[in-house]
Amino acid sequence: MSKQQLLTPYHKNFSIKNRIVMAPMTRSRADNEEKVPTDALQGVYYEQRASAGLIITEGSQVSKQAVGYVNTPGIHSEAQVEGWKHVTKRVHDQGGTIFMQLWHVGRISHPDFHNGKLPVSASAINPNAQSFTPEGFKDTVTPKAMTVAEIKQTVKDFQHAAANAVKAGFDGVEIHSSNGYLFQQFFNACSNTRTDEYGGSIENRTRFFFEVLDAIKEVMPQERIGARFNPSLHGMFGITVDEETIPTFEYIIKKLNDYNLAYVHLSEPFTDVSDVPFAVTDIAKHFRPLYNGTLMINNGFDKKDGNKVLEAGDADLVAYGKLFISNPDLVERFKQDLELADWDKDTFYTPGEKGYTDYPKASK
Repeated sequence: MSKQQLLTPYHKNFSIKNRIVMAPMTRSRADNEEKVPTDALQGVYYEQRASAGLIITEGSQVSKQAVGYVNTPGIHSEAQVEGWKHVTKRVHDQGGTIFMQLWHVGRISHPDFHNGKLPVSASAINPNAQSFTPEGFKDTVTPKAMTVAEIKQTVKDFQHAAANAVKAGFDGVEIHSSNGYLFQQFFNACSNTRTDEYGGSIENRTRFFFEVLDAIKEVMPQERIGARFNPSLHGMFGITVDEETIPTFEYIIKKLNDYNLAYVHLSEPFTDVSDVPFAVTDIAKHFRPLYNGTLMINNGFDKKDGNKVLEAGDADLVAYGKLFISNPDLVERFKQDLELADWDKDTFYTPGEKGYTDYPKASK
C-alpha cells in the first residue's frame, strides 16, 4: 500500500518518529498507599508501547485534592517522581517519547478520597455523575466552590507537578482541560455560576486555565506543553452544551495561537450530538482553521480514519486509546496491516498484570 501518513515522522517544536499517539487512559494500577507508579507494572506497560510516536500517560493528579478515581498515580510527591523515573527511562531506552498528563478532576470526585471533606469545583453544583472510589462507583455530591485563594494554590499545584514531571524525565506535559474535569467545570456555564473574576464572561471562565498555562511555562519550555479539550462534550460528567460553549472553546484555541505549544489535543464528540443545539459534530474540521500550531485529534479512529484525517489536513497527529490497550505493537500492526486484537473491558481498571501488560505482540 502507499505510504501511510500515520507512519510519517513529525517535526514541529518536538520531533517524533510517527504520528500515532498513545492517548491518555485511566488504568487504576497504582495499587499502593502512596499512589506510586512501579517499574514492574507501569514501567513495563509504557515500555511495551514505546513504538508510538508519542505516549501521553494516564491522568496523574497534581495534588491529593486532585484525585477522583481509585489507584491513579500522582506526580506531587517525591516517591511518585522516583516511580515515574523508571517509566521514562524504559520508554527512552526504546527510543520513545513520553508526555505526562496533569490532572485535577474537581467535582468528579467523592468525600471518600478526602477524609470526608467535599471535593472542589468552580461552583457548588452537583454534576450528578459517578466517582470511581475504593468501594466502587458512588454518586457524586455537591462540591465546595473554590475560593480565589484555593484557585491560586491550585495554579501552584499544577506548576509544582510540571516541575516534578521534568525531574522525572518526561519530555513534556499535557494539561487535562477536558472531559468534564476541573478546567471544563470553569469553562462551561452549566458548572460555573461565579460572579468574581473567574465567572461570567468567556474571558473570566477561561482565566484559570491560562493562569495555569502561564505558570507551567515558567518551569518548562512552552514547546513541551500540550493541552486537551473536549468542546462538544454533552450529557456526560455533568456537562451540557449551550450557546456559549463552542464560542468559549473558539476563544481558547484562538488565544493559544499566541503561545508556542507542543500541540492542542481535541476530542471528537463522545456521544451523538447531531441533534444537540449549539454543538459541533466535526471537531477537527471546525477547529483546524482556527489554530496555527500542531493539532491532535482523537476518539474512535481506526487506521483508515486516522490516515484520512491526516491526508485531509484536518489534524497533524492522531491519538489512539483502547486499540493501544490490546495492541502494544499497534504501530507495527498498522505498518504490516496485521489483524488487531480485541480488548477486554472488564480488566480496564482492575489491579495487576491481567489486561494490562499481558497482551502479546502480533505473530508475523
